[in-house]
Amino acid sequence: MVAPMDNLTAARATMGFSLGFHIIFAAIGMTMPFLMSAAHYLYLRGRNPVYLELTKLWMKGVAILFAVGAVSGTVLSFELGLLWPGFMKHAGAIIGMPFSWEGTAFFIEAIAIGLFLYGWKRMHPWLHWATGLMVGLSGFVSGIFVVAANAWMNAPAGFDWVAGAAQNIDPVKAMFNRAWFHQSLHMQLAALSAVGFAVGGIHAWLYLRDRAATFHLQALRIAMVLGGVAAILQPFSGHLSGERVAELQPAKLAAMEGLFVTQSRAPLTLGGIPDPETRTVKWGIELPGLLSLLAHRDLDAVVTGLDRYPREDWPPVLITHVAFQVMVAIGTLMALLGLLFFWFRRRPEFPRWYLWSLVLAAPLGMVAIEAGWVVTEVGRQPWIIQGYMRTSEAVTPVPGMVYHFGLFLALYLTLAVTTVWLFRRQILVAQKNLGAK
Repeated sequence: MVAPMDNLTAARATMGFSLGFHIIFAAIGMTMPFLMSAAHYLYLRGRNPVYLELTKLWMKGVAILFAVGAVSGTVLSFELGLLWPGFMKHAGAIIGMPFSWEGTAFFIEAIAIGLFLYGWKRMHPWLHWATGLMVGLSGFVSGIFVVAANAWMNAPAGFDWVAGAAQNIDPVKAMFNRAWFHQSLHMQLAALSAVGFAVGGIHAWLYLRDRAATFHLQALRIAMVLGGVAAILQPFSGHLSGERVAELQPAKLAAMEGLFVTQSRAPLTLGGIPDPETRTVKWGIELPGLLSLLAHRDLDAVVTGLDRYPREDWPPVLITHVAFQVMVAIGTLMALLGLLFFWFRRRPEFPRWYLWSLVLAAPLGMVAIEAGWVVTEVGRQPWIIQGYMRTSEAVTPVPGMVYHFGLFLALYLTLAVTTVWLFRRQILVAQKNLGAK
């Protein structure tokens, strides 16, 4: 018999599922407008009708995803107060500024998308194009503000903690905390690469079904230029993030690497299953000294292990380690496929095997984003504000959170089914229009 969820578990499950759902639409919402604007720019420069059709197809996708992202994001904002009143009691005044700026960026995005959707033949062509570009820019800035608020939870700043309460609050210092830059950079590159590969993979599949469809080939090229560049840059961003995590959250780094014992010349472990009871990593491949080098730029540097922390302060090691390994493996594969794209791009045609590899890789970027957020959030546990407040101290005392979990689960599943149906309908309509021409 399965034991019922307690309030804390239900609240965490609700927030985790909501964030996992919304982050996909947030990533797509930040990136798709840039693809749409790129196609529109190529049309205005050369008046090739293929690019006009592509712009309008992606425009419809942007509109659908904007609506879904707005709903799921609004639910998340309500959940902060509903599920975590202890957190909001102290954090609201500290990180309210990035959330208010995110709201401003969202309103600009909403206005810009309205102008682009209904501005055809009513505005100067280049001004119309600029409104489409503004959709992407404002969405991108919005994402940076949200990530800055999350970064504050990992690297709290801008306040003094006196007798269990925040005093002397500096919201600017809080927003531009020591983690905001590397987290924002890593997330934005992840969004660009994940969506670029997803769109490129979809159009690669459609192109393979009809190799005469230059429409899909041009779409693939646009998507993979953006996604390929971001994927190639992402490992460098990941290295920067790893250095900052080693400095700011050494327990998280230890969980990510399955490092149970503090040591110099610490090994980098590839794969494996960490066992907190025996404090070993089974079936992992150790590369001696490489973790010390990557984390501290010194082969002989001491890397802090989990043995320096009380057992109750350890993050869930297995989940954090596996999620980190999945993220790194996918990121490495996507960087390789990005390099191959620019190599094959100079040829008249892409090899068939490479197109199929893009089809298979289409969902991997989204998997990597989910894994990355698991590392970020689960790896910070048991803290909701690193070093200051535990997650168990922030949860609502109101019982029955399991019912909220069921309600939000039903809402998000409904949104997901509706979104898939709308996208399938748009693709079929586009295919029919292209066939007619």
